[in-house]
Amino acid sequence: MIALLLGAMVSFGQNWQSATPEEMAKRQTEQIKEKCGLDKDQEKKVYDLSLKSGKEMAKLREGNQGGGGPSDEMRAKITKIRDDQNKEMKKILTADQYVKYEKYLEERRAARQGGGGPR
Repeated sequence: MIALLLGAMVSFGQNWQSATPEEMAKRQTEQIKEKCGLDKDQEKKVYDLSLKSGKEMAKLREGNQGGGGPSDEMRAKITKIRDDQNKEMKKILTADQYVKYEKYLEERRAARQGGGGPR
């Protein structure tokens, strides 16, 4: 039973990592919509922004296929993409929604660090 559960968890993690930027943007938008209460206009803008960032991240990953973990240069580029995305999110969301968005990001970070996987 434990082996079955572990297999399912590994499979889920692999499916998440192999998702297309479009799939990732859709999931992320749904999660943000649920956590922050987006209207239709905001939902479209968040999806477009998530898709743009996802495509940039995918391009970085493609360039790093051969070598182990991410280099310091790649980490810096990922950080810049995330920072830029957060700046744009601040323009899309109201002040109250942005506080909820920051809480959502913190929950995701905690889940990754705790081994809980993506949510």
